Amino acid sequence: MNNMSPKEIVDQLDKYIIGQDDAKRAMAIALRNRYRRSKLDKEMQDEITPKNIIMVGPTGVGKTEIARRLAALVDAPFVKVEATKFTEVGYVGRDVESMVRDLVEVSIRLVKSKKMEVVILQAQTAAQERLVDILLPRKKYEKPNQFLLSGNTSGEAYKEDDNILKRRQEITALLNAGKLDDITVEIEVEDTPMMGMEIAGIGGDLSFNDVFGAIFPKKRKKRKVKVSEAKKILEQEEADKLIDMDEVTREAIERAEQDGIIFLDEIDKIAGKNAGNSPDVSREGVQRDILPIVEGSVVMTKYGPVKTDYMLFVAAGAFHVSKVSDLIPELQGRFPIRVNLKSLNKKDLRDILTLPKNAIVKQYTELMKADNINLEFTDEALDDIAEQAMIANDTSENIGARRLQTVMENLLEEVAFMEGPSEPKTIVINREYVQKHFDVYQQQKDLQKYIL
Repeated sequence: MNNMSPKEIVDQLDKYIIGQDDAKRAMAIALRNRYRRSKLDKEMQDEITPKNIIMVGPTGVGKTEIARRLAALVDAPFVKVEATKFTEVGYVGRDVESMVRDLVEVSIRLVKSKKMEVVILQAQTAAQERLVDILLPRKKYEKPNQFLLSGNTSGEAYKEDDNILKRRQEITALLNAGKLDDITVEIEVEDTPMMGMEIAGIGGDLSFNDVFGAIFPKKRKKRKVKVSEAKKILEQEEADKLIDMDEVTREAIERAEQDGIIFLDEIDKIAGKNAGNSPDVSREGVQRDILPIVEGSVVMTKYGPVKTDYMLFVAAGAFHVSKVSDLIPELQGRFPIRVNLKSLNKKDLRDILTLPKNAIVKQYTELMKADNINLEFTDEALDDIAEQAMIANDTSENIGARRLQTVMENLLEEVAFMEGPSEPKTIVINREYVQKHFDVYQQQKDLQKYIL
């Protein structure tokens, strides 16, 4: 997927996000430029850094979704960070470098899951052998010379006759068929200790458990679980044995450095200069702390040093009160690409209901099918739902596409509350249904003005 053209990237984003073509194009170009950079010689690669993007637009128009979907397209490590959290916790809590550590953790999980897919069959076979041993323990040879004379070359002093082998094969067949899933067995698992005391100096993400865990032998404890759960636990343990974590760490750090995307949301909330009059850290101070991360620096993590020079930073904010120009000039310079996202109109809201791959109407339709209820929406009803969302955004806080969730929850409250029929039942959501429901809803809302 890394070699997708910008147009192909935009086509993929169109499946989930309505409108906002400028933002999609900018993100697609940024992604394609990463592929182009990877084709250059090492010396030129070191000179080319990502062109960071700042998105300006109201809430609920797709800023975060564009970045998240883009990262998902190429399996790139992605984290979303609220810039305001650094003003809340100040210098006492987690520092701004924590965003890079979070990105590395995400990258570790991504790489490990890919490695897991390669070894999963071996892990399942080994886990199954362990489970069969628990359900039918092997008999050991009574005398050492019996083991030597048996011709056993496996190194394990176990005695197996034809009856035991046949019984083990039967148990294996039953396990594969899932007929033993509800049986309770006792297994030994690693005793994972609770997070110990944190070591200061590198952001508080390294504990004594991390340092001394490799020195002291890991404790094990016994647990009674059902066979279905035991399968998962043992498969995970066997897969961990087969995966080289040093290789995972090296690959994950490289992916975080070269392909990582950090989304800085609500950056408009730290724009401006208010130092001196607030107990919180000044907004300008937080900007200056973020600046070296965006410029390119080395952050220490428990996996080793990580460079931020080639990570892609995407900032976003509504900028209702402040302006982009209120950010400190150095930070502005690190976001050379600026795109404006438009507010959603009625047509956009109407399209969001049905066109995306994960459209809201499709979600509710599939949810209700679980209770034998088939929902059918007429075109007129969809128009009215979009109009109700538009009116709600205009008369109260404009929360963009998120308003559709509120409208749909209110509209389908009675349907969702009813017990599922034994036979499939079809409920048609038409214009009359929508108007009747929202007439009652509006009356209740108007009455609330007079109730203390």
